[in-house]
Amino acid sequence: MNIVVQKFGGTSLASPALRARAVERIVSAKRAGMVPVVVVSAMGRGGDPYATDTLLSLFESGGSPPRARERDQLAACGETISAALMAHLVWQAGCPAVSLTGGQAGIITDERFGNARIIEVRLDRVRQLLKEGWIPVVAGFQGVTARGDVTTLGRGGSDTTAAALAGGLKAVAMEIYTDVAGIMSADPRIEPEAHLLPRLTYQEVAEMAYMGAKVIHPRAVEIARHARVPVRVLGMAADSSGTLIADDIGWEPDGGRSERIVAGIAHVKGLVQVQVETQPDGKDARETKAAVLPLLRRLAEQDVSLDMIFLSPSLLLFVIAHDDRPLTEAALKELPVPYRIRDRLAKVSVVGAGMHGVPGVMADVLSALRQIGVAVYQTADSHTTISCLVAEADVEKTVRALHRAFGLGRAARRPTEEMEVAAGSNGFTGEAGDAT
Repeated sequence: MNIVVQKFGGTSLASPALRARAVERIVSAKRAGMVPVVVVSAMGRGGDPYATDTLLSLFESGGSPPRARERDQLAACGETISAALMAHLVWQAGCPAVSLTGGQAGIITDERFGNARIIEVRLDRVRQLLKEGWIPVVAGFQGVTARGDVTTLGRGGSDTTAAALAGGLKAVAMEIYTDVAGIMSADPRIEPEAHLLPRLTYQEVAEMAYMGAKVIHPRAVEIARHARVPVRVLGMAADSSGTLIADDIGWEPDGGRSERIVAGIAHVKGLVQVQVETQPDGKDARETKAAVLPLLRRLAEQDVSLDMIFLSPSLLLFVIAHDDRPLTEAALKELPVPYRIRDRLAKVSVVGAGMHGVPGVMADVLSALRQIGVAVYQTADSHTTISCLVAEADVEKTVRALHRAFGLGRAARRPTEEMEVAAGSNGFTGEAGDAT
């Protein structure tokens, strides 16, 4: 079967007109000889009646916070509603369709409520429905434990559901529908010259997501990459060609190697830098160094995620989210380590598979930021990224400077890359407001 998994985000289903357009996409794929499997998020964003955040607000009148199990039980309802409604609309359009919860579709998870991991996908029921000519419409963002408890998969969970189904069913393609045209080279609210990127590698997209870009969830990208399922991020317009995500995108159609070094600029705000002295003057260096490992373990026990970790004989540096500052300071105060905290920071990253093995990229990054007077408090790099820690107030000019420095503006693109970009993006894809 030529199976295509089509995932529709919440903003793509927020109104009757958008839902009708989604039905057209599903029915068109069926009539073109494809075998659609549909995954849906909860409709709309916070404030809309069936959005996940709206449903969770029902707990606010209860006084104490809900238990994690009950929170998931309620949070999963938005996707279940979407699946039932979309199956009905597809049926009305002349194609037999059936709605399935995540559990009914065979999504089996661990018991980590709120951020569950898929441990197995049992696809017998889905395969049987496909053989019988049905279009399964699956509620994304959710699964069940081995004991039958409903779980949710965390932010981007519907992407993960779609990727798991696409990999398990050996789909020929996976389509992610959003409210904009595809993946952008930077946040267009910051950089007016940001443009649509027609092609990216799995690695580039995963790095963009990890570095703060509002794209397909990195967990979903890794699943799709492992299964070698090409992914296309698309707008809802009928003529949208979107962004293709696959391997070997660095090669041009004529067989030559692309000269693109950097694909895009990503950023994330709300960060805090922690500096821990491991060899302070006037203190027992052995004692402070011995405290480093217990500190890291204590933070891990508190589920505090560390980023941009740097360790030298005299200094430990790491970055945390602002919300994790109280837990981190509490752990620091319990240990004999002098420390300093710098708040209101942001990480700005250049991302591109083409920078691997290319000398001078870091120099170009730092030169561009020096020219505009931006202080860099820390850097980190990998084969496909270079990240700079800067003041949150400097994010906009940092993004714009790096976008220009690596020739990512509209004028720098080849004519074949000219594509109309839909307005209203709040990041790389515009799906940042969706909980799922």
